[in-house]
Amino acid sequence: MSDPRPTACLALADGTVFYGHGFGATGLSVAELCFNTAMTGYQEIMTDPSYAGQVVTFTFPHVGNTGTTPEDDETGQSAAAGMVVKWDPTAPSNWRNAQDLGTWLAAQGRIGMGGVDTRRLTRAIRQQGAPHVALAHDPEGNFDIEALVKAARAFKGLEGLDLAKEVTCAQSYTWDESRWAWPEGYPKREGPAPKVVAIDYGAKRNILRCLAWAGCDVTVLPASATAADIKSHSPAGVFLSNGPGDPAATGAYAVPMIREILDTTDLPIFGICLGHQMLALALGAKTIKMNHGHHGANHPVKDLESGKVEITSMNHGFTVDSQSLPEGVIETHVSLFDGSNCGIRMADRPVYSVQYHPEASPGPMDSMYLFERFRNALKLPA
Repeated sequence: MSDPRPTACLALADGTVFYGHGFGATGLSVAELCFNTAMTGYQEIMTDPSYAGQVVTFTFPHVGNTGTTPEDDETGQSAAAGMVVKWDPTAPSNWRNAQDLGTWLAAQGRIGMGGVDTRRLTRAIRQQGAPHVALAHDPEGNFDIEALVKAARAFKGLEGLDLAKEVTCAQSYTWDESRWAWPEGYPKREGPAPKVVAIDYGAKRNILRCLAWAGCDVTVLPASATAADIKSHSPAGVFLSNGPGDPAATGAYAVPMIREILDTTDLPIFGICLGHQMLALALGAKTIKMNHGHHGANHPVKDLESGKVEITSMNHGFTVDSQSLPEGVIETHVSLFDGSNCGIRMADRPVYSVQYHPEASPGPMDSMYLFERFRNALKLPA
């Protein structure tokens, strides 16, 4: 008979406490709590750098049943601070499985918690906004609730926090791996191609694969890269990646770089997620913190220029304020859930960005045209 004692505890800053069963790593994690509505992709979500500083509640109950595989990691280390699920993970049943979720989480140093009423927890997030939490896992079930609540209240939150500098690469590197294809897996891009410099604010591997798939010769630079660093590579275009934290904080050093590229070159620029927000800030717009953000793989977005509706994957807690867009910057996409901004472009230059994640293939191919559009704007090398 299993031990009925709770071995995990989630304490919210308002004093609400949830008990459950711990798996993965033991210890304590303090972060912001968000929820994700996707039915698949829990490993990709946990390794998405955009989730740094956040514990993820999964609204879909079956999490862990396909196990994990290194092929599905979006980066080398789990970025999310922990995970909360309704049902404890079952034994994995999938031909690609290499390691069960609990063992994988333990190796990543991340806490998992099952046996939670995630409907109640999700309603609390929607009504009150993304709360600050302390997530603890102790196999002996010993929890100091007062200390956990105090730790949650002491968390300063994501506003004003630059997390891109914590998840970016330490040095530049090249990327030639393309999108997965049967049966070879991830093929290599070959042949001459226009060079693209990708700024890594927390880049997902599948974004880089999509750039290579579209026909780009990709060089990745750290978030702190200057305009001079970018120009030294003589690129045909610049890509601004996804990433975590407050865009205004990252913008302290990213915005001047983007503005210099805009002012001194005619290079095409494409941004996704945080990269979208960085471009908007550089063009003179503002960003604001959302109540609970958008996190899921079923978000309808309308392309205002074509009238097409795309099913998209999203992961952001901040948004571009569409009312702040300056003259010459056109709003191209909006969320059909709440009308928030999901895309912009300059009226007279091949400079554009989207808030959602086209590389995550929720449509599954609804948004892949964005990578092709970027590639088509690039000039071939001489």
